[in-house]
Amino acid sequence: MAKQVRNTIRSARKEQNLRQDELAGVAGVGLRFIVDLEAGKPTAQIGKVLQVLQTLGCSVDILSPGERQ
Repeated sequence: MAKQVRNTIRSARKEQNLRQDELAGVAGVGLRFIVDLEAGKPTAQIGKVLQVLQTLGCSVDILSPGERQ
């Protein structure tokens, strides 16, 4: 799942022609957080990850194990 999240963030950022520092500014997080997030650093805080995803216009669906596709 972490790989999918980081790939989604990177792809959405590039599609919107945002540099990492620009995304950090509009999402209200630090540049180092974005760099680490896109690199797949496992210590990312979920609240900040959701904040970045929301800034990029991405949605998150949470499924229980029985609902997986």
